[in-house]
Amino acid sequence: MNNRTFTMIKPDAFKNGHAGAILDRIIREGYNIKALKMTKLTPEKAGEFYAIHKERPFYNELVSFMCEGPIIAAILEKENAVEDFRKLIGATDPSKAEDNTIRKLYAASVGENAIHGSDSNENAKIEGDFMFSMLEQF
Repeated sequence: MNNRTFTMIKPDAFKNGHAGAILDRIIREGYNIKALKMTKLTPEKAGEFYAIHKERPFYNELVSFMCEGPIIAAILEKENAVEDFRKLIGATDPSKAEDNTIRKLYAASVGENAIHGSDSNENAKIEGDFMFSMLEQF
């Protein structure tokens, strides 16, 4: 079992002033931050990150959205990190997310869903390494 996951607080949450509250919630839930940075994705970097969705109809819109403003990327550590974090952030569609999840509290729609969380241990490693050099991971 891998005890690390990757997350990005998306441009909509940042723009709406929710980034601090989201980070606070993550920490209060017992996650240790192992890497953290604020950055702005270029269309090339966003396209590369979301390449798995390249053939899907929402791909171009997703890439464009992720470049609209700053994001906060983080590698988080906690026992059972990936599965527990997916529960914490809630369903992609905030109207279907459970009460008190991050997306229920801070997301506006399926497209503007406030936060990304890795869906597997393998993807957590890939995504974390994509966003952070080994010198930035602790």
